[in-house]
Amino acid sequence: MVTHDSFAVSEGIIESFEESTGITVNLLTGEDTGSMLSQVILTKDNPIADVVFGIDNTFLQRALDEDLFVPYRSPAVETVPAELQLDAQDRVTPIDYGDVCVNYWIDATDGAPPETLEDLADPRHAGSFVTQNPETSSPGLAFLLATVAAFGVDGWEDYWTGLRDGGVSVTAGWSEAYFGEFVAGGGDRALVTSYATSPVAEVLFADPPTDTPPTGVLTDGCFRQIEFAGILAGTGNLPGAQAFIDFMLSDTFQEDIPLNMFVFPASSSAQLPEVFATHAVAVPEPLSLDPALIAAERDNWTRRWVEIVLR
Repeated sequence: MVTHDSFAVSEGIIESFEESTGITVNLLTGEDTGSMLSQVILTKDNPIADVVFGIDNTFLQRALDEDLFVPYRSPAVETVPAELQLDAQDRVTPIDYGDVCVNYWIDATDGAPPETLEDLADPRHAGSFVTQNPETSSPGLAFLLATVAAFGVDGWEDYWTGLRDGGVSVTAGWSEAYFGEFVAGGGDRALVTSYATSPVAEVLFADPPTDTPPTGVLTDGCFRQIEFAGILAGTGNLPGAQAFIDFMLSDTFQEDIPLNMFVFPASSSAQLPEVFATHAVAVPEPLSLDPALIAAERDNWTRRWVEIVLR
């Protein structure tokens, strides 16, 4: 299986599949999702793997247009909510999902964090906000897409003009924002583009230990990312690839996802770990865009974003 550099599972999970099936799993880990997909496309006539995992809905249409996959509908997909199943032809299988949201440091917002995306553009909040460049960062792109979904193709540019004029800061990636300019890393920015599950990590890795996360989540304006697995056309082991897709939807694999990749399992039958269930923030109305629209307009949107925000 080829995957991105954020893929993580507990020791023994993959081994349990190998022991029960006799199939050996070799993990080929690339860089980010975009780089991984580019590699898969370039090698599609002689595929480097049987299965690919980690293509999300922001890259999905590009992958489908390249005709990369063998359709397969796993019996286990019946446990996956219909709203996560974006391909009616079953060329890809939903494995997990997460919401990119603005996070805030509770003690640095004086009890009055922004409640909406419109609030965020107010100079008193925009000047405390750090986000990521959508050309180089997955959450940065997701937040840009959230603003397109929220304000429309005719309104998002004005919104970003307001953020720019209000003093928003931009970094290349998530780590530079969260552990650099955001309060969590010693910076002075109280607001950052991150995830609805970031408070879980704040509790899990707190030193000294705590049961209360220091961060909160602005649930207005969150963009939902869904990650998929697919069987690459040209696979030399179709039965093994299908078995591994089934395994990725099993409770064994699904229940291991939250505390390793800090996203929600796609299967509704998977039980969430207590710390995850307690501190992950549920987003009642996440934003989304048609993957085909994203594929058609991504380059135009990011080009205009650079012109508005960075020049």
